[in-house]
Amino acid sequence: MSETVVPYGKEKGSKRQQVEEMFDNISHKYDFLNHFLSLGIDVIWRKKSLKKINNKAPEKILDVATGTGDFAIAAKKKYSKAEVVGIDISNGMLEVGREKIKKKGIEQVQLVNADSAEIPYADNTFDVAIVAFGVRNFENLLAGLTEMNRVLKPNGEIVVLEFSKPKAFPFKQIYNFYFTHILPRFGKLISKDNAAYTYLPESVKAFPEGPQFLEILAQAGFSDNKAKPLTFGISSIYHGTKK
Repeated sequence: MSETVVPYGKEKGSKRQQVEEMFDNISHKYDFLNHFLSLGIDVIWRKKSLKKINNKAPEKILDVATGTGDFAIAAKKKYSKAEVVGIDISNGMLEVGREKIKKKGIEQVQLVNADSAEIPYADNTFDVAIVAFGVRNFENLLAGLTEMNRVLKPNGEIVVLEFSKPKAFPFKQIYNFYFTHILPRFGKLISKDNAAYTYLPESVKAFPEGPQFLEILAQAGFSDNKAKPLTFGISSIYHGTKK
């Protein structure tokens, strides 16, 4: 397992506590920064991730680390008859998400304050579990994925969208420069949080991507696990099925 990377320093509380504080701090600017700093590509990535779901008519979908609800809303748009539940530890992010859902007039999307390590739903509840750019922030990656497995029905599916690291020249060098120097400066300037957008590249660097993550999915009880890199390897989609 990779080293634990935290936003504000190891002496300032657990990873869960620090991640919650960080997202509360940046919640008011999160959507703008998310789309601006990714040039809007994150919207396309979410749509591609949802296409990996084999179940064409899921009844219940769980979006873990939902943040302001973008992935939950995208899932609802694709599966209009499904009930979608998003969970997150940051009340600040959830408040922004609930307001967004209210303004859009979207029904059957519920955002709940809860931790991936203790999902407040019974075994075998959901047809699909999704998470976008959130598994890096789990305090215990294996525990969170195992908990997602628990609440899935037999043959239920998991779809994870997460940042990864480009390998090929010259995109690797361009990406590293942007992620290390440009993104933290813009993030700090706009969000007013000194640590949030320094934590992002550090957490991506430490994340066990590709084959390592597929192995962790297997340990969590998923099978037929596959990874698909996107946009020169900036992010990857992972898909698995509950055994």
